[in-house]
Amino acid sequence: MEIDQTLINSTEVAYISMEIALDSSIPTYSGGLGVLSGDTVRSAADLEIPMVALCLCYSSGYFYQLFNEMGEQKEKEIEWNFFYEFEKIPEPISIKIEDKEVFISAWLYRVIGQSGHVIPVYLLTTDVEGNEPWMKKMTGSLYDSTSRWNRIVQEMILGIGGVKLLKSLGYDNLKVYHLNEGHGSFAALELLKQNGGDMEKVKQKIVFTTHTPVPAGHDVFDYDLVKKVFLDRIPRNIKDLAGQNELNMTVLALNLSRYCNGVAKKHAEISRKMFPNYQIDHITNGVHLPFWVSKPMRKIFTKKWPNWRANPYVLQNSLELDDLDVFDAHIENKFNLISYQKGHSWNLLDEELITIGFARRFATYKRAVLIFRDIDRLGRICRGKIQFIFSGKAHPKDEMGKNYIKKIFESGQYLFDNYGVKVVLMENYNMDLSHMLVSGVDVWLNTPNRYREASGTSGMKAALNGVLNLSVLDGWWLEGYKMNDLAGWAIGPDDSDPNAAKNDWDIDANYIYELLEKQIIPAYMDHDTWIFRQKNAISLAAYFNTHRMVEEYAKKAYKLVKQRPWKFQG
Repeated sequence: MEIDQTLINSTEVAYISMEIALDSSIPTYSGGLGVLSGDTVRSAADLEIPMVALCLCYSSGYFYQLFNEMGEQKEKEIEWNFFYEFEKIPEPISIKIEDKEVFISAWLYRVIGQSGHVIPVYLLTTDVEGNEPWMKKMTGSLYDSTSRWNRIVQEMILGIGGVKLLKSLGYDNLKVYHLNEGHGSFAALELLKQNGGDMEKVKQKIVFTTHTPVPAGHDVFDYDLVKKVFLDRIPRNIKDLAGQNELNMTVLALNLSRYCNGVAKKHAEISRKMFPNYQIDHITNGVHLPFWVSKPMRKIFTKKWPNWRANPYVLQNSLELDDLDVFDAHIENKFNLISYQKGHSWNLLDEELITIGFARRFATYKRAVLIFRDIDRLGRICRGKIQFIFSGKAHPKDEMGKNYIKKIFESGQYLFDNYGVKVVLMENYNMDLSHMLVSGVDVWLNTPNRYREASGTSGMKAALNGVLNLSVLDGWWLEGYKMNDLAGWAIGPDDSDPNAAKNDWDIDANYIYELLEKQIIPAYMDHDTWIFRQKNAISLAAYFNTHRMVEEYAKKAYKLVKQRPWKFQG
């Protein structure tokens, strides 16, 4: 069944993202960017935002992760086929790559909000009849790192192909194209073409969100490669738009958008230093609460506030929750996690011990091995009291990230052999496992180099479920800890300290050990204190949610006039 033409005619916003996490089983995401995109679309559907979304279809996904007996990551390609939730659009469009015509089709997936409002998500694919075999593989793998040619071609398909596809489907009333990270910036070039090169007209249509303060996270392409794939189909002033030495996708987006934002207060500040000639606002990220809340927690929220899904601001009153209800819900989540873990790991965890979780991409700046800095001190502190679960993927070409995984495996063996401390490393981190981890551990650990984490959202999901954060003051936690310092603990100084950005490993590790020994273990032993802190953690969800975030985009970035059915009251 095709999308109703009335819905198409009323759609005003096109949301363009390289990855969108629709479901754990659909391989259209690799990590935080995709999960945020999925939460954004879900909240937009709940709030009846007139939106359509674009992503690529990846039949081979990112990769399936395995660990061998040495703790080394091994990658397997995902085999995945479309099923009944999807429909193929009837007529493909085409774009030129080098001197070849490449056909692009799309699978349609519907995200349905609480009131029944539909947001169509089109997953673009080159696996289309009429394309040569090598063309059909262009959209096969997420973040295809085989060559820079593959990467720029995928971004052409997303940006140029996406805009052309929407036009072919009759989305003629789009007022805003939201580029979620620089991957979709070629959409601006197609819009320039469609609008006769009128830059001001195009700028009024584009808003842009940057997601990383890490320089390597901003895609750049050599102009020889650009000339090779575009031939003469690139604007003559491209170097003025995208950078003189290399084509920088972020700079291209900044120059052709009327509104730009980072995803946390600190991230926007860092972004303004990275790109000093641009005005960059901030809209702090959130998570989609109904999607990420555990079933036991959902039950007690609904019992207390029947309308909490529509108005999550009521969670600011979390201290009103019954202590026994919160305790029982968390214990159920913890048992569910450990029961799952017992079937997927050789080392069996203990339900009675403090369980600390660390799960995210194993990029080196996230410092997953920081806690093992003084491994014998850690062993002495944790013996008989604390156990750990780690999970996450390293990029297949990130040897340092892979070494971190191996270091965790080896450290876990050492701690168990010498102190009886259990460290579990769980394979193939995905949304299903994330649901269990962010609700089932007792403490959520986050140790990035300061001012390298744009926002982070896993800690928000943990707080929603009454899990306490133990985190460096960066990204969202720099804001969250200032809102409520009973929701967890801060590792090291905040951004008022000029030495904070030095990221001294020994100093930060010492903070962790001191907190574990003098605050976290004593608090856990005091039943009432721990539950009081859990309820304070839940209160943060009143602000750190995508309903509030999408409402901010609707007002500040999209300039939508129509009053939405839900309104943030903070």
